[in-house]
Amino acid sequence: MTEEQQVENQASSELVAPGVVSSWLSENDFTNEALEPDHSNIELIKVEPEFLLPIATALYAYGFNCLQCQGAYDLGPGKELVSFYHLIKIADDVTEPEEVRLKVFLPRDNPRVPSVYWIWKGADWQERESYDMFGIIYEGHPNLKRILMPEDWVGWPLRKDYISPDFYELQDAY
Repeated sequence: MTEEQQVENQASSELVAPGVVSSWLSENDFTNEALEPDHSNIELIKVEPEFLLPIATALYAYGFNCLQCQGAYDLGPGKELVSFYHLIKIADDVTEPEEVRLKVFLPRDNPRVPSVYWIWKGADWQERESYDMFGIIYEGHPNLKRILMPEDWVGWPLRKDYISPDFYELQDAY
């Protein structure tokens, strides 16, 4: 086997077969990319920031009526930030609800993504926490401001390249 064929075989083996939700999105002309299922074998879908709102709206209409969790993490200094969404279908007679997870990869220098607050109200404080800790701007959020750190705090404490201050000013405690 030539070196070119080996590289081609390796690339094809790295492709992930789309799951049920990713296939449904593709059939309905929503741009997405299937990722490896997570440790619980839950389908993961990569979504571009500009397609998050249309895809989130479609998934809500498809039955994913609950935002179980929204959060963010840092892939490392100089790398991308990720905003993730764990969606679940809740119904009266379901014992094993269907779940899917969306991931939006954002550039570190300008991390902007539309807010899903207007689809799932539970995103309110979760998006604020991601903003406060990582500096991800959720465009269209009704009250995007710090929720854990003081309003005048400089920087994003959970970014892996964050340098903590040498001292913390003791404010009027009494």
